[in-house]
Amino acid sequence: MYHAVARTPALATRDLSVSPDAFSEQMAVLAERGFTPLTTRGLAAAWRGHGQLPSRPVLITFDDGYQGVHGHALEALVQHGFPATLFVSTGWLRGSYDTGGAPDTMLDWPQVRALADAGVEIGGHSHTHPQLDQLDDEALWFELLRCREIIADELGERPVSFAYPYGYSSRRVRRTVHDAGFRQALAVGNGLARRCQGPYALRRLTVRRTTSAETFARIVEGRAIGRAFAADRALTKGYAVVRRARWARRKAIRTRG
Repeated sequence: MYHAVARTPALATRDLSVSPDAFSEQMAVLAERGFTPLTTRGLAAAWRGHGQLPSRPVLITFDDGYQGVHGHALEALVQHGFPATLFVSTGWLRGSYDTGGAPDTMLDWPQVRALADAGVEIGGHSHTHPQLDQLDDEALWFELLRCREIIADELGERPVSFAYPYGYSSRRVRRTVHDAGFRQALAVGNGLARRCQGPYALRRLTVRRTTSAETFARIVEGRAIGRAFAADRALTKGYAVVRRARWARRKAIRTRG
């Protein structure tokens, strides 16, 4: 899971960005070790019995829609012939749907179309990038349907894959994502994606600016994941408890009201 690819990222995205040189080096690691990238749509289709997975499959995914995906990452993807998946927050992209609030320079729609033409699957990532599990049902439906509608209007094809903003979801959110027409969805979890997780809670591994080439190689080989992401997992588990409590409190307040 990538976010920004930039030489000088904004402060808000610095930790979750990689430099163009690091990204290029990481793509070379995948090529040298015989990995075969595929789209999220392709992985889900194979797991549903529609085609075979390659021997060493890997997903290359980008969240949010930062300009560097087109400006820097695309060159390395094309060099190796790698497909990828970009999950866009439609209200953050530059253009007529811009709602503001993006933490860094975002893609515009011509750039998104160029990425799609180069073999990048375009998926949904909500409209304004909220914490979906904290929204009421009406707001949740708006975020999903507005995102899906805009992508379909701009690209001429409805997106089938989704990624949860901040990686957070709940049973209610996952059910609504399904009902909104998305066929699969990605979380974070910082673990390997496995079929048993189900199509709406597939895990990903976070690549950061501090991720060295050696660490990246160990991660994609499935080694040292526990050590590399131990702190992230502990924080995620603790925050999950807090989030469930917040939602229960908000729900109770609305019920009393």
